Amino acid sequence: MGRVGLVGRVGELRAGALKQPLIRRRLSVSATRNLTAFGAMLVPSLHTVTDLLEWLQGGFSSVQLWLNYLAFLPVPVVMIGLYAAQLPGVSPIGLVGALLYGSAFVYFAHTTLVALASGVPTYEALWAQLGGLYTAHGAVMVVGGLLFGWAAARAGVFPRWTARVFILGVLINLGLAFLPLPDLLQTLGTALRNAGLVGMGWATACRADDAPRSDIAGASCIRELR
Repeated sequence: MGRVGLVGRVGELRAGALKQPLIRRRLSVSATRNLTAFGAMLVPSLHTVTDLLEWLQGGFSSVQLWLNYLAFLPVPVVMIGLYAAQLPGVSPIGLVGALLYGSAFVYFAHTTLVALASGVPTYEALWAQLGGLYTAHGAVMVVGGLLFGWAAARAGVFPRWTARVFILGVLINLGLAFLPLPDLLQTLGTALRNAGLVGMGWATACRADDAPRSDIAGASCIRELR
């Protein structure tokens, strides 16, 4: 091998070595995004299933509460992941909203254990037992949800319907605190919130690593699902 060939070979090896950290970083980002997408689709779906079980049963059951616990526990990680999936287009308000919404669900996960331990039969009885502390965390969830939804709608990274449906669900849950609405609307509000999060997860899964983070990318992916 001549000197020119040797220099060229060394250059190729050096370029390959420089590319390896970038490749590893891309793989890491891709894996994180896939985990976020999987969690954002699975966790809210499981939450909706537990709400439907509660409604069909007319109250709590051990199986339903344990499934509820499994659905609530990962919510903080899912919300932070969905915020990160929108970077750099999303504002810091989205992070504040994700943290508030997720922290409320840490407490809600605790309340499922309380219900299991005390044998509380219904959501209304649990709310009466926990009193103002439960209501306060409900307010934190509402504020966090509205902030996160507003930031997601403004960023336009996910299909805009996902943020709008999510916000609508939060507002329905808020309305139940002030208006004499049927309890079934509580389940509807939660289902809408969860549908918005599932849509965000699906859009996250559909975007390629090097795809532009735009509303069009997510929307086209959603259209393929239909």
